[in-house]
Amino acid sequence: MVTTRSTNADEGFDAAVRGVVQPTDATGGTLRLTRTDDFDSLDPGNTYYAYTWNFLRLIGRTLVTFDTAPGKAGQRLVPDLAESLGESSEGGRVWTYRLREGLRYEDGSPVTSGDVKYAIARSNYGTDVLGAGPTYFRHLLGTEYGGPWREPDVDGPVTLETPDERTLIFRLKEPFAGLDLLATMPSTTPVPRRLDTGAGYRLKPVATGPYRVASYTRGELAVLEPNPHWDPATDPVRVRRAQRIEVHLGKDPHDVDRMLLSGEAHVDLAGFGVQPAAQERILADPALRANADNPLTGFTWIYCLSSRIAPFDNVHCRRAVQFATDKAAMQEAYGGPVGGDIATTILPPTLDGHQPFDRYPVGPDGSGDLDAARAELKAAGMPDGFRTKIAARKDRLKEYRAAEALAAGLARVGIEAEVLDFPSGDYFDRYGGCPEYLREHGIGIIMFGWGADFPDGYGFLQQIVDGRAIKERGNQNMGELDDPEINALLDEGAQCGDPARRAEIWHRIDQLTMDHAVIVPYLYPRSLLYRHPDARNVYVTGSFGMYDYVALGAE
Repeated sequence: MVTTRSTNADEGFDAAVRGVVQPTDATGGTLRLTRTDDFDSLDPGNTYYAYTWNFLRLIGRTLVTFDTAPGKAGQRLVPDLAESLGESSEGGRVWTYRLREGLRYEDGSPVTSGDVKYAIARSNYGTDVLGAGPTYFRHLLGTEYGGPWREPDVDGPVTLETPDERTLIFRLKEPFAGLDLLATMPSTTPVPRRLDTGAGYRLKPVATGPYRVASYTRGELAVLEPNPHWDPATDPVRVRRAQRIEVHLGKDPHDVDRMLLSGEAHVDLAGFGVQPAAQERILADPALRANADNPLTGFTWIYCLSSRIAPFDNVHCRRAVQFATDKAAMQEAYGGPVGGDIATTILPPTLDGHQPFDRYPVGPDGSGDLDAARAELKAAGMPDGFRTKIAARKDRLKEYRAAEALAAGLARVGIEAEVLDFPSGDYFDRYGGCPEYLREHGIGIIMFGWGADFPDGYGFLQQIVDGRAIKERGNQNMGELDDPEINALLDEGAQCGDPARRAEIWHRIDQLTMDHAVIVPYLYPRSLLYRHPDARNVYVTGSFGMYDYVALGAE
């Protein structure tokens, strides 16, 4: 159900956290979004950025989606391509979905269950060509299928059946209680095999949602226009508000803020908030502050220490870095407390399973415990420290400054860390998410932020701590952690239908991972988002922790 008609928010600071700002039923105008770099990929099977997943709901539809509603209500599951949520049988091993009637692509051709199967096959098994997205289905379906490019004559994984053009049957190797949550991911967006261009599909994915890609120049501009064959009668959550959507890409971070404040853009697509200079200006000006929101994002800002790159193959070196981290300085890079709360756990406070604990205390002021760090260096046999490199995304200026603050903090105990800058668009596919690249260039520290692929502890933890999730490209387990106990706990949690027990499992995994010291959490981020007054139907959704792009309109 679309809730923008009935929910109105008072004007002012955090109004889009409390409800819907500027609700309207009108359609028309041009919605302008902006971004410092490019999308990681508009291919729904080859993306892992939250803002891209949010945005892709304008173009493509998934088996299940999240309701278009502010706050926690935005985490409610709604059948999208499917007529209903999945029907589970055989103790959670078998799940069946049936597609709605009348679903069509932008060229008018019908959407079939085979197209959804192909989409899942290419994203989960075609990692030789794609590889940047999550591969949950590959793990759960448990087949040796080699993917559509290695085995072009094979009709996908045998454990995903399509008995007719509207039915999909998932036969899982083990029970999985949360398949409806996985069914919200972009990889269930149907892809017609006849129109798949492999790695080039990112330039023009075929639309099933309210908009189609009219043009896309990477790093510069993407334009969406109405999809003439999208039928709102088949869509329970989307209402087309804008006549045209423009995404202005490759902008300097400060230029993004200028565009927002001047009205050249309505919203920053990345959803990470304005830069410190604009933040100070907005908070000091009541008129500007009334157009700003400061939600917890549901992410944790972390950096990883690769356990397979020297000297971080020594746990004491990893623990030395944990203790030497100046989290207060890294928080300041994000604008101080308005940028987030200092983190001590991997799981954020917004998820069940989060319990406060602090394995590596960094002092009451958050600046580090240098004596503890030196003791760990001595235990590692490196009392004078060592050298390493830090990967960070410079177009994400706050992350890059946090990396510089990290390097300065580590230098106090003799750890010399050179900060290298990379573009965010290819960060996971070619650099930070490519273990071979990291080893070749001696990059032991990788900066990034992490949020749940779906609002559950499994959706947060599995891709970053499961040893079976390590990939050659698009890797998120950057610590390359492979602990049998953690892997087994993930499997137990996946099958468990008891919420209390699941929460206990996620907390235990958090503790075990921190013992390994491959992940350093330093901030539970809050983003200072700015919405231009001409934006309509603006609210923060609990499913992504940013503005809901499906609902947005413009004057």
